[in-house]
Parts: sequence; C-alpha cells; structure tokens
Amino acid sequence: MPNGQHIETDILIVGAGFGGVYTLYHLRKLGYSVRIFEAASDLGGVWRNNCYPGARVDSEVPIYEFSLEELWREWTWTEKFPGYKELRLYFDYVDRKLDIRKDIVFNKYVVKAVFETDTARWKVMAEDGTVVHPRFLVLCIGFAAKAYVPDLKGIESFQGISHHTAKWPEEGLDLKGKRVGIIGTGASGVQVIQEIAEDVEQLTVFQRTPNYALAMRQSKLDKSGQDKMKVLYPAIHKHRRETSFGYRYQPFPKNLFDTTPSERLLHFEEQWALGGFHYLIHNYADIGVNQAANDEVYDFWKNKVRERLHDPDVQEKLAPSIPPHPFGAKRPSLEQNYYEIYNRPNVKLIDLGQSSIVEVTPNGILTADDIEHKLDVIIFATGFDSVTGGITQIDIRGLGGKSIKDKWAEGIATNLGLATAGFPNMFFMYGPQSPTGENPIVACIKSPEIQGDWIVNCIEHMMYNELTCINAQEEAEKEWRRQVLLLGSISLVSKAKTSWYLGSKVVEPYMFMGGVQNYEKAILQVANKGYVGFDLS
Repeated sequence: MPNGQHIETDILIVGAGFGGVYTLYHLRKLGYSVRIFEAASDLGGVWRNNCYPGARVDSEVPIYEFSLEELWREWTWTEKFPGYKELRLYFDYVDRKLDIRKDIVFNKYVVKAVFETDTARWKVMAEDGTVVHPRFLVLCIGFAAKAYVPDLKGIESFQGISHHTAKWPEEGLDLKGKRVGIIGTGASGVQVIQEIAEDVEQLTVFQRTPNYALAMRQSKLDKSGQDKMKVLYPAIHKHRRETSFGYRYQPFPKNLFDTTPSERLLHFEEQWALGGFHYLIHNYADIGVNQAANDEVYDFWKNKVRERLHDPDVQEKLAPSIPPHPFGAKRPSLEQNYYEIYNRPNVKLIDLGQSSIVEVTPNGILTADDIEHKLDVIIFATGFDSVTGGITQIDIRGLGGKSIKDKWAEGIATNLGLATAGFPNMFFMYGPQSPTGENPIVACIKSPEIQGDWIVNCIEHMMYNELTCINAQEEAEKEWRRQVLLLGSISLVSKAKTSWYLGSKVVEPYMFMGGVQNYEKAILQVANKGYVGFDLS
C-alpha cells in the first residue's frame, strides 16, 4: 500500500497478534472487507517484538494456541512452554493454513483516529500518511503494547549500550564478558536473568519488589504424545472458557482453614510439584480474599524459595519475612533456575527499597548509598504502560472531538470492557475492565477469542439489519464500572501498592475480576437482549 493512499474498508483492525488474526479470520468468512494495520514487519504481535534472551510464554500448550481445529490438528509443539522462535513459526503456520498475510499491511503505525459523524465512519491515519475510512475500528493492540522506561536522571549520558526488553535488537546482543545491569524483575527480567547470567562477567540486578516466581517445570514434547491428546482438545478448548482463569483447573473447592494443617501441607506440596500456575490457581478458594489464608500460602512459597538460596541477605531480599504484598496481588512469573542464579559469584542483587537509583552516569548507575555500579550494558526490564497505554498512545477522538486519553484521565469507563461511550463503532480487545489480566495468565488467548466472537457477532448483527452506528451508553458504562470496582475491592489485589492490575495514573482496578466464565455470560446476555446498553442507529 503506497504511503499517503486513501482507502475505504468495512473494518480496520489494528494489531496482528492473536486477537487481530482471530478477528480477521472470522470477519472475513462473513464476506466483509477487512484489513489489519500492523506496526511491526510481520505477524505475531508481542512475539514479533519480544526476542530478548529467554523470551517465552508462561501458559502451557495446548492452552496457548488458537482453538480452531484446522490449526491444532496438524500442529506439533516441541516444548510445554514455547519460546518466541517457536511462536513465530506457529504464526507462519497459521498464515499458511488461513492465508492471513494477504489482508495485513505491515509497518503501518497508526497515530490518529477521528470519528466523522457525517459518514459514521472513522478516519484512521498512519504515521506514513496513509488514511483509511472504515465503518468499524477494532483495536487489537494488546495489554502490553507501549514499553515503559523510567524517567531516570542522566539516562541519556550513559556511554554503554542500553535496551528495553520489548525493543531488543533482532540480530541479538553479544553480552559475553560484559558488565550488565538489569532494572526490573518482572516476567522479562526473570527470563533474561536466567539466560545471561552464565555468559556475562558481572550481572547486577536492580529490584524494586521481589517477584513471587513459581517453578515452570518446563519439558520437551513429542508428536506422538500430542496426537494422543488431541482427541481431548475440543473439550479442553471449550472448558477453558468455563473456568475462572481460562485454564484446565479451577480454585480448589475448599477454604483454607476448613482443612487440617497436614491436609494443607500435602495439598501445597502437590500443587508445587505440578509447577506452572497450579500453586496459585488450584489452591484454596479463599486465598484471594482472606489475608490469613493468603499468608499461609506465602509462607510455604517463601520457605521453598529460601531452600534454594545460600546467602541469608539474599533470602530476605527475594523472599522477605514480611510479604510486601499479598500472594498473587501482583503478577507472578514462571522460572526455571531463577533463584539459583543468585548463588553465583558474578551476580549481585540491589534492593531499590533500601538504596534507590539516584541517576544513570556515563559509566553505570549511581545508587543512594553512593555506590556507582560500573556497567557496559543496561537492560530495562521495566515493563509497559499496561492495559490502557497501547490505546491512549493513539490520538483517538470520538464525538465532539474528545480524546480517549482525556476521557480516561480521571478513571476508566467502558461498557463490558469492549467499547466506550462517545466513540461509536469502535471496539477493543485485551483492554481495561475485561478479564485480560484478572488472572496471572495474561498471555492466555481465551479473552481475545471470547471478545472476538462477541465483536464479530455484533458487526454481523449490524450489517444484517442495515445499522450504521453503535455507541455505548453512559449509564451502562457507569454500571459496568461499578461492578468492576466492587469486584476489585473484594480482592486482595487492591492491597498491592503498585500493580498494573490497578493502574498507575489513577489507582483503581483495571480488570474484571469476576472470572472468565462470568465475563462471557455477562457479555452474551447483553447481546442476546439486542445489545442493551448500546445505542444502535
């Protein structure tokens, strides 16, 4: 598509990850003209950008794949938790099967979208000057689309190499023999630390709060084993939409203190041995709302972690005696040998709660204890402006010219986590007030499929009935917001001081915390009642 071209299409999707591809496939089957604008150079969404050392998904297969039989029937994974290279191969396979790329325009970075009331269409502009006029705009940008780099004094003065994990060079980076500092110990930080520690001369980890990481229990997979399991895949993919977390297992149907200490210990050990998120999800039903029960779960985790660490000071930093927040209130990561890394002589852990970063210097990082940590490379594993940042980085203007960034500045307002009043014919997936991250498995693709089906059916309903405009009602938004805030107030998630579950600009629950199955019931009820809560014209 030449730069500056003006085109019209029924539907424009922004983003070619799981959500965008799924929605394109189903809308195209209905005969509509659909295009995807993708900022990256190829398919894959976050997996096109994430190529840092150790990057992999932390939801096991077959949960982490499309539920379409025409895709899973002939595909074979090599690992229980695939890395980014295999996920890219998977998207190539998806394209071969579904012919997706023909309707995607790559290297198109959307910068502005304006709703034009006279035509009831969106005017969408890309950075290169391309303009599109779709009837419907569907944002499949993802919850983690805008990388966050802290505003540190002197950051531009550093004379070494620095990269954010989300903007890692495709050709890689030779870190052998280098003095490397990494800021952040979230999912990407944990993965990078595990991967590079053996190669670098010195690794200095700057930690704000400890990651309550859980053992991944990675394993190789073979074709014969997967082929035998595929008879169950239809049931597995259906069941994941019927559970709270989109996984194959639910919270254990007992409250913690309704059991004996020996019963609890055996249950903890069993879930711990299974690995992945079993210990968090398939634990007792009240650990997310009962602080005393949560403390029991934390203490078991703490003791398991401390067994793997040699230095008492490091034990206290990584698994503190007093938990800094409830277990599960911030997203845990999955690890393979994360804690053993800190027993290495070339690895140093800096607790930023004890000694914060004062500034970045030409030669490294100066902390509040007046120590300059000499570095050749700084890695920012500092995450994203999550949930809303991907949407608000686009200058989106609805009725009356109001921007979505301004609308959400004082608090999030959506209807069903799918649309927002004043922005007609616009839908979003993996966004605020949906179950995108109300569980720890934010990467699981159940939400895009549930939301994608709803959006596809809504657009089909409008096209069939010759309707041109759908706009969320403000009263319906207020009621959905009330439900989201109420569910968030019950959960221990609200006790975390900082968490993207709660947002940062306005501290409030960003997620629908009522469970995936209840979310789907709620949005289907609206559709079945003729899209009550929306104005259709």
